[in-house]
Amino acid sequence: MTLSQLSTPLSKDQAYALVDAVMAAEDLAITASAHEDSETGEWIFEATCDSEPNLEAFEALARAALGGTVSFAVEPIDPEVNWVAKSLEGLQPVVAGGFYVHGSHDAGLVPGGLTAIRIDAAQAFGTGHHETTTGCLEAIDRSLKRRRFRSMLDVGTGTGVLAIALAKRTHLPVIASDIDPIAVKTTIENARDNGVGRYVIALEATGLEHRQIVTAAPYDMIVANILAGPLVMLAPAMRKVAEPGATVILSGILNHQAPRVVAAYARQGIVLRHKIVKKEWSTLMLERA
Repeated sequence: MTLSQLSTPLSKDQAYALVDAVMAAEDLAITASAHEDSETGEWIFEATCDSEPNLEAFEALARAALGGTVSFAVEPIDPEVNWVAKSLEGLQPVVAGGFYVHGSHDAGLVPGGLTAIRIDAAQAFGTGHHETTTGCLEAIDRSLKRRRFRSMLDVGTGTGVLAIALAKRTHLPVIASDIDPIAVKTTIENARDNGVGRYVIALEATGLEHRQIVTAAPYDMIVANILAGPLVMLAPAMRKVAEPGATVILSGILNHQAPRVVAAYARQGIVLRHKIVKKEWSTLMLERA
């Protein structure tokens, strides 16, 4: 695989806005990140691609997201280095919904009263820093304060952070599925490292038709932090595996996409109860009527 890194200096807000736009686009980059240069103090946007980057697509996306022309520098990178992990090294801990998501280097700094989740940078999405993840953690916290759950499913688990959050709070089994075998492996490792390996059942699955997912249904809590398009396609299947009264938390949705997702689930009798908005991203808290 030929890896390339694409970068450009921007303001902090611009860098994060472009990260969000790139991560929402399909197949444009493996990962994108923003960081402050310790020597110059300027903010740098970086994206890692598994082939020669499509500069025209990046420039068009930057114009749409930032309203101006952006020039990118491109250079090849060492394929032996895990650049997904490297791009995420040193991220600060995140507090969301009473959860404290941190890396190994912050393990000794967990404030009292918070549920600690250790997620180190890995080849899967979900370190807790993106607005979609923090939105889901807040939605999970609100839901757990309202009722107890006994059968839980995390669709598109990534690093397993949401499944781990549910398992840590409930001490009950959570099925965590992902289409990516690397994500499944990462989830298993993270669940073990967080002391909930016996509760998190990670499996590779496309959609909701996997035998274990069907066998364990119906669920009274389903969380899916993926993308708006797949979420809309999954709406009928969600109804099949969600029991009446089930809480369904959906994210990975840009604000302008939220009405389409809400409408798709309303047609299945899964109705919006609350929406959490963080910057350009919406997290939907729904309930099967």
